[in-house]
Amino acid sequence: MPGLGTLINCAGVLAGGILGLLLKKGLAPRFQQILMSACGLSILFLGISGALEEIFVIAEDGLTSQGTMMIIFSLCAGALTGEALNIEAAAEQLGAFLRQKTGNAKDARFVDGFVSTSLTICIGAMAVVGSIQDGLQGDPSMLSVKAVLDLIIVFVMTSSLGKGCIFSMIPLGIFQGTMTALAGFLEPVLIPQAVSNMSLVGSMMIFCVGVNLMFQQKIRVANFLPALAFAVLAAFLPVLQ
Repeated sequence: MPGLGTLINCAGVLAGGILGLLLKKGLAPRFQQILMSACGLSILFLGISGALEEIFVIAEDGLTSQGTMMIIFSLCAGALTGEALNIEAAAEQLGAFLRQKTGNAKDARFVDGFVSTSLTICIGAMAVVGSIQDGLQGDPSMLSVKAVLDLIIVFVMTSSLGKGCIFSMIPLGIFQGTMTALAGFLEPVLIPQAVSNMSLVGSMMIFCVGVNLMFQQKIRVANFLPALAFAVLAAFLPVLQ
C-alpha cells in the first residue's frame, strides 16, 4: 500500500520520542546537557560520513574527490533562495504555533528541538528515494529501515531537547507523503547522479545541524533547503559534473 512506509517512519519517530521523554524525566540538568553534546557530536559525524561517501571515489591512481562545483553552486544558490523566502523563520513560527497549541508555552527548547529534529530526519536521499519507491512499487522497505534509524535519532534528541522533537513527525509525514504522491512525476528526474548530489548536499546540511547543537551556534540550516533542488538540477548541467 503506497504511503505505508511513511506511516511506519512516523510511528518510529513517535516511539523514539516517547522513549526519550521517559529517559529525560529521570535526568538532572547536567546529564541533559552532556547528552545534548553527545547528540550534537553524533549528528556531526552522521553528516561527515554521509558527505565523505559521496565526495571521495576510488580510482585507479588512488582516492579522488568529486562534486566541488556542484556543492558551491547548490549551496550558494540554495542559501540565497532560502534566505529570500526566509524558510527558517517559517519553520520557527510553525514550532512556536505547535508549542502554544500543545500547552508547552513554557518549554524554552521546544522550537529548537522541533526545527533541529525535523531537519535531521527529513533531509537526505533516503527520505526521497524511499518515498518514491513506496509510491511506485508499494515497497516500504527503505522507509522501514529509516524508521529504525530515526527512532534512535529522535530518542537521543528528545532526551536532551524535549517534547518539540516528537512533533518533527508532522513535517516528516507531509514531506515524505508528498514525495510518495508525486512519485510518478519525480522518478524520471531523480537519476543516480541527482540522488548522489542530494545525498552529499543533505549530509553537509545535517553536519550544520550538529554544529548548532554541539557549539550552540545559529546556522540557519532551514534556509539551505532549496539547495537540495539545485543539487538535482546540477545533475543535468555537464559543466557542474
